[in-house]
Order: sequence, then structure tokens, then C-alpha cells
Amino acid sequence: MMNKLKQGFVQIYTGNGKGKSTAAIGQAVRAAGFGLKTYIAQFMKEYPYNELNSLRQLSEWITVEQFGGDDFVYKKELPDEKELAKANKGLQISKEKMLSGEFDLIILDEILVSIYFKLFKTKDIVEYIKLKPEKTELILTGRYCPEELIELADLVTEMKEVKHYYQKGVQSRRGIES
Repeated sequence: MMNKLKQGFVQIYTGNGKGKSTAAIGQAVRAAGFGLKTYIAQFMKEYPYNELNSLRQLSEWITVEQFGGDDFVYKKELPDEKELAKANKGLQISKEKMLSGEFDLIILDEILVSIYFKLFKTKDIVEYIKLKPEKTELILTGRYCPEELIELADLVTEMKEVKHYYQKGVQSRRGIES
């Protein structure tokens, strides 16, 4: 039996705390347990994060694609034409996946911070949200969510950093942060 959502909503996970992408991936895993199919487009993440290894075990239900890196951020530069092209290709592909009817849940991971770093304009994402089919769930993650998107969303969770071991010099740990 194919389970389907009766109603899909728009969720946003934002804020400066850890766990936004992890929460979205957790939602994809929960959806898979119910037989729902998820498409995850990761922006500004070309690094082979370990969740990709885990999600391969669930590839019947969860599809992940990465579009572009974030080297330009560390160089304190604007994204070049190549990065803009990768990001725009990712947005177009994810839009096609969303409109295909094949997926119940669409996750645009780090799409919000991608706006902040000028890969997209807020209006691009507003237009994307307005195309969402009624029975498709859409999750947007990333820091610095524009107010306009918060107003459009049905659910907004802000991850707030209260304390973090980075402040004590602990580097990103394989299997926990990457």
C-alpha cells in the first residue's frame, strides 16, 4: 500500500544552533518508515558528510543530491559563476522532483544560508514555495532565514546555540558534525 500525505506543509529549521540539517534528515528517516519518499537537495555541501553513507541504506525511500560547495565563504568572496550555476541547477532539479509527484517530502538543505551568501534571491524561494503541490511536505534549512519566508511557512523552528564545545576549541568530529 502506498501511504501518501493528505496535506503537505512548509517547515523551516533555522537559527545559529547545531541540528538543522540533522532534524531534516531525521524527518526523512521517519517518513521512510511510513513508506514516504523524500528528495534532499543539499546546497553548499560538496563534502562527503557521513549521513550520505547512512542514507544509502534507505535509497529506496530517500534520494540525496549535492549542488555546489562553500569554498567561496572561507575565501570571503561572493560565489563565482560556476557556483551560481551549480546552485541554480540544483534548485531547478529539486523543483522538477517536487512537481513530478514521485516524492512526498522535499528537503532543501542549507537553502536559507544560500540566500544569505547570494546564491539565490529570496523571491526565487518564495516562487518555489508557491509551486509546492498540496500533498507535498517542504522543509527548508539553514541560518539567516529571511522574514518573508518565515511568514510563508507553516512551521518554523529556530535552533538556538546556548553552549557549544567549539568555544573550547573542539573541532568538527567525524560521525557527529560531519
